[in-house]
Amino acid sequence: MKIAVYPGSFDPTTNGHLDIVKRSGLLFDKVIVAVLNNPNKKPLFSVEERVDILRRTCKDIENVEIDCFSGLLIDYAKSKNACAIVKGLRAVSDFEYELQMAHMNKKLNPDIETIFIMTNSRYSYLSSSLVKEVAQFGGCIKGLVPEIIEDEIYNRFMK
Repeated sequence: MKIAVYPGSFDPTTNGHLDIVKRSGLLFDKVIVAVLNNPNKKPLFSVEERVDILRRTCKDIENVEIDCFSGLLIDYAKSKNACAIVKGLRAVSDFEYELQMAHMNKKLNPDIETIFIMTNSRYSYLSSSLVKEVAQFGGCIKGLVPEIIEDEIYNRFMK
């Protein structure tokens, strides 16, 4: 079985993330969408909430599993018997950073490949940070995130 890990903060999950999940699901037998627990960041949603959001938004994709991890991605991928790490790329600026990470991961474990998937052009400008900024000031995030979480995002800024 070919298993891939698609890691990220997913804070919040965007339609760009879901596009990468669906497309990677066509390439691998199983895709583990892994929410990074980074104690150095102050996320909008807790790890548990992000996992729940991903479970709800990916429920119709049969070969997708949702999980969370902390520590080194390469160690997590190995623990899941993954043969690949999937990374979505929007622009050249993403590629520079992700290339460095891919080389480091390859040094740490030469048996796990990094696969880059270019985002669909309609999501090339989209990021979780941008969604949060727009929502914070009451802008429209319709079409940027799964419809079932739009209100949850807005509600975070009303507190």
